[in-house]
Amino acid sequence: MEDGSDSAATPFIPTEYDALSTDLVDVRPPTQRTDSRIHERPQHQDSCSSLRVMDGSHSLSRISQEPDVLCRDPQFYMADGSCVLRVGNTLFNVHRSILSADSSSFSTLFTLPQGNITVEGASDDSPIVLHGDTPEEFRSFLWSLYALPHEITVVRGPRLDLNHFINIAKVASKYSFRSIETWALDVVQEFIERKPSPLLDTIPIGFPFSTNSPPSALAESKRQISRLVQLAQTCGHANLLETMITLLRQLMSPSLHFSYLAMSLADDLNLRELRGLAYLEVLQRSVFICGRDVNGNVPVEGDVHEGSDGLDRLVVSPAQQLRLLSGYHRLSKAWEKLRAIPIPFEHAPSCGTSWHQHGCTQSWSEFWKEKTRTDGVLALGAANVIGKLQVILKEFDKWGSATYMHHECKSVARRAIQDTIKHISDSLPDFFDEVGEY
Repeated sequence: MEDGSDSAATPFIPTEYDALSTDLVDVRPPTQRTDSRIHERPQHQDSCSSLRVMDGSHSLSRISQEPDVLCRDPQFYMADGSCVLRVGNTLFNVHRSILSADSSSFSTLFTLPQGNITVEGASDDSPIVLHGDTPEEFRSFLWSLYALPHEITVVRGPRLDLNHFINIAKVASKYSFRSIETWALDVVQEFIERKPSPLLDTIPIGFPFSTNSPPSALAESKRQISRLVQLAQTCGHANLLETMITLLRQLMSPSLHFSYLAMSLADDLNLRELRGLAYLEVLQRSVFICGRDVNGNVPVEGDVHEGSDGLDRLVVSPAQQLRLLSGYHRLSKAWEKLRAIPIPFEHAPSCGTSWHQHGCTQSWSEFWKEKTRTDGVLALGAANVIGKLQVILKEFDKWGSATYMHHECKSVARRAIQDTIKHISDSLPDFFDEVGEY
């Protein structure tokens, strides 16, 4: 994934004593505390002091052949802090009472028995080591715990740092700070729903991206969208997830880069509502390649190369290539079945009680046979079943009254075409499944 910090690491690694004497259980709180406090911010110690991890038997120390150089955070290593935390190679010194608020996971951690060994978090030599976070993410989170009222008003401003609040929500969710998680997610949701969308404003001039687009701008846009989708999925925030899926649908059409991003996110996070559309977009708009190129080089997955024939070349993984080929085969077969036999529908009662039914059926069959072979339909790819049906639907609306079809049956037949389009759209992910019948 774009954001390598979202590993599924356990928040805390217990000491050897804890591992032998204490059974670890899920410490996510059954209830939430809704009270809030304003804390006085103590003065932190100056400098970024160089410290070294002590060799020995301390179980929370990072296992390494060479000692790591640690650095005290210039903002949140506080002189009167009571708990030293290590994130990466950065030390934070904050207050246990603050970390224990909101029925967080830390409140349970601090109650675990320590025995006769050195209390973890009591000094720089024995910090509590947190895995799976970056110093930047944890610094953002600590800001949410210590921020003063006038600092929090930034959420109402036009220049909100979106990554800052993504960090807060991510870390708050991981350590069960429920009220902070909810607040940060609401801030993110409100920000990206502003009109015009500030998230789209981050996409650089020259969109849709080409091979000449600034790589840093493209990478940052993809990274931010990826983090937002992962955050919504991890936190179970349905509104944010729906907003991001809608945004990706808008971006997929003009940019193959975002089609690939949507395809990869759908696979990694099992987003069914996004998978079918993303795979279909890639299938219809690009030539996908996998493995070594003609020079024997292995291209990077997700790279887009311009072709002399006007089609972009997208580098995909072997698994994605199999899904794309599966989708092409299944959709092509589905269209051949639809083209051969007109979509069935129930005749209106008034049609069935008169001589109209035979002529109605014959007229519908002739229409279907003719319109499935029009230039508009044949111009579309074999797997573009939805596009072909939409062309036929437009032709049906132009058909007018010069037909032997019963007027009520025409309405029923039109709904049958619409229902078929919806059915194909809803089942698109199944067409791109690598298992099943072919």
